[in-house]
Amino acid sequence: MKKSTLLWILAFVVTIASAYYQRVTGPTYPQNGTVTFENQLIKYKLDRSHSGYTDQEVKLAVADKAINGFVLWKRFKTDDAWTRLAMARRNDSLFAFLPAQPSAGKLMYSVNLQKGDKEKSITAAPVVIRFKGDVPLWILIPHVLFMFSAMLFSTRTGIEVFVDKVKAKKYMLFTFLFLLAGGFVCGPIVQKFAFGEYWTGVPFGFDLTDNKTLIALIGWIIAAVMVFRQKREKFWISFAALLMLVVFLIPHSVLGSELDYNKMDKEKALHQNIE
Repeated sequence: MKKSTLLWILAFVVTIASAYYQRVTGPTYPQNGTVTFENQLIKYKLDRSHSGYTDQEVKLAVADKAINGFVLWKRFKTDDAWTRLAMARRNDSLFAFLPAQPSAGKLMYSVNLQKGDKEKSITAAPVVIRFKGDVPLWILIPHVLFMFSAMLFSTRTGIEVFVDKVKAKKYMLFTFLFLLAGGFVCGPIVQKFAFGEYWTGVPFGFDLTDNKTLIALIGWIIAAVMVFRQKREKFWISFAALLMLVVFLIPHSVLGSELDYNKMDKEKALHQNIE
């Protein structure tokens, strides 16, 4: 097998591993687990992200029909009282629905089991779920592919600079183009569909997803300038590739768009008083 092929395989494995880590460690990845209640082992999968403006189903497989359940929920970071929803039964499942929220709205919720006078929450702490608008596949798929390609070529460039600097410069160009296309053309459109804003990073906000993409781009711009000036190409390309790897290892959606319910309530009250 050619050395070039081996290096592409290495870059691909690093990219896949980093993408997987970013996804499963993020705050919107479903919370999975098991809980034992009244000698029953119950598996659960609690969603932490909801697309669309519909209610979110909370469903639990519980075969024992003597076991009932309820869901407690409230809006995130508010002083709202907890609302209790009794779970209905459908064959071997218990289910209830959390109410739809505006884009970037979050709810805290917990699922509780009951049997006779026994009661137990299936998680140690409430789960937080974020609501977002539907993102069409025609923009979501290119966004994901471009960002994956940018990470792949970034890693490959960082490796190639120690093998063939001429090829590394070519790969750096592809990295830059894919990053621009994925993060700054498709990305804002995805953000608009999901949360109603094209850009919520610096200087308009502190959305970490937007900001880390910006940091990665700045890193490659610096590397490109230094390569053009023929100053320490290996160092700066390695720096940009490592920086991109680090920022894209940050779990997806950490410090992402979040609706401020308290601000929304004040604006709503002010509008009603004016009317």
